[in-house]
Amino acid sequence: MVKSSKGFRSRSRGTFTKEVRERGLPPVNRFLREFAIGEKVAVRIEPSDPHGQPHPRYQGRMGTVVARSGRAYRIEFLDGGKRKELIANAIHLIPSGGGGGGA
Repeated sequence: MVKSSKGFRSRSRGTFTKEVRERGLPPVNRFLREFAIGEKVAVRIEPSDPHGQPHPRYQGRMGTVVARSGRAYRIEFLDGGKRKELIANAIHLIPSGGGGGGA
């Protein structure tokens, strides 16, 4: 039997698959998006751009922007009660959209 690959993108076919009409690069404004420090963001990996891509295990994770490192952002979140930091480019982050929908 052949030994399975243990690379960065292994076992991530579903995570890195786009729908038929979404294929290719996203609009330019997604690359140029800026986030303020303290803003809540969600990690949504853009498969067509491998630069500054976080590990697939963090797909869907919510966090807070702590700092900016060059073109990338430092995202802080809790993982099992332990505080962790993640570095990702803006294309892999989306604003959380928690605009307060109370009654």
